[in-house]
Amino acid sequence: MKAFSKFTGICALLVTFFAVSAQAQAPSRLQQILAAGVIRIGTTGDFNPMTIRDVANGEYKGFEIDAANKLAADLGVKAEFVPTDWKTMVAGVLSNKYDIVMSGTSIDVGRAKVVGYTMPYIFVGTVPMTLKSNAERFKTWDDANKQGVKVAVSLGTVFEQQAKVAFPNATLVSVEAPATGYQEVLAGRADVTISSNVDAASITQRFDAITQFGKDDIRNQRPLGYITAQDDQVFINFLNSWLSVQQANGFFKRLSAKWGL
Repeated sequence: MKAFSKFTGICALLVTFFAVSAQAQAPSRLQQILAAGVIRIGTTGDFNPMTIRDVANGEYKGFEIDAANKLAADLGVKAEFVPTDWKTMVAGVLSNKYDIVMSGTSIDVGRAKVVGYTMPYIFVGTVPMTLKSNAERFKTWDDANKQGVKVAVSLGTVFEQQAKVAFPNATLVSVEAPATGYQEVLAGRADVTISSNVDAASITQRFDAITQFGKDDIRNQRPLGYITAQDDQVFINFLNSWLSVQQANGFFKRLSAKWGL
């Protein structure tokens, strides 16, 4: 019985060894991308000016789209944009639906438990918005943290979690894409929404009825990073090297100027 038990233990160790060896020898996404000639990029298309999808023709434009096309060009492959949304983008990485998410995603500790992030390439913060007709009612963050105030945010975003912390006394209205928080405010179904200062600048330019408040109080400043598979350090190392080079040569500075960041 002891001999059999010892033999069983050795077999278990061998199975584990070969499984680990096979995993170690699996090609990185980098090698897979180069071999396929395509890099699959998950993007939401709903975060102006980072990623914008034209509903008429399905084409994308924006800061992240320019960055994605540059990344593809430097890899010598074609960029293939794969539609995703905020609440399923992590699942898309885990199920290998795309190789990387380039959609203006904040580096989030919760997400980092299951996916990998690149180094930061830009920093953003959160600001509140309301209708200009409500400007006297809402001047500070605290003005929105009151009973009877409706705060709209997109389901699955960092803003949903931030709103729970910032406005515990208000009523949180979570909407699903393609609906957005600012649209709820414009339609009168909510009083306030929060978003990044990047998004807010674009929204207030496009819609004269909406305005930002608490401008001297930008909260939750955070880095943006690209999302990919957590266990693929080869690809993460490449992406970080690429980001370092592009930051050094001024590419992201020029891109920020182009898109008004």
